[in-house]
Amino acid sequence: MPTRTARTAWNGTLEAGSGQVELTSSGAATFDVSFPKRAAEEAGGTTSPEELIAAAHSSCYAMQLSALIAEAGGTPQSLDITADVSLGPDTVGFKLTGIKLTVRAEVDGLDADGFAKVAQAAKETCPISKALTGVDITLDAALD
Repeated sequence: MPTRTARTAWNGTLEAGSGQVELTSSGAATFDVSFPKRAAEEAGGTTSPEELIAAAHSSCYAMQLSALIAEAGGTPQSLDITADVSLGPDTVGFKLTGIKLTVRAEVDGLDADGFAKVAQAAKETCPISKALTGVDITLDAALD
């Protein structure tokens, strides 16, 4: 399996500085980052490590869930996954305080109980969930 790379160029102090994070492997995009915007309610056109983790987690979870639905005999028609990643204070600096995965799905061939089982299994087995075991991850999964 390949290694993927991102790069950040930062200038200045934490409070006054800013940077750009580049999705180097894909060349898909470069995003502005700054700590004041990271800590604010409104992102104002900049991203943050937490938003990038949310993107990684929701997309990884979608892939794992679609695989497990098929293994269970179902066919995913549509999956809508949101990952909400929260940042809060720690004894030194900050930490991720929680991740909430919300899933709404249309699936053929699985009932609500079967879907709930594969949704939970996907939460436990997607590589990003495994990497984030130090963070409380909750799941709200339901069929539409």
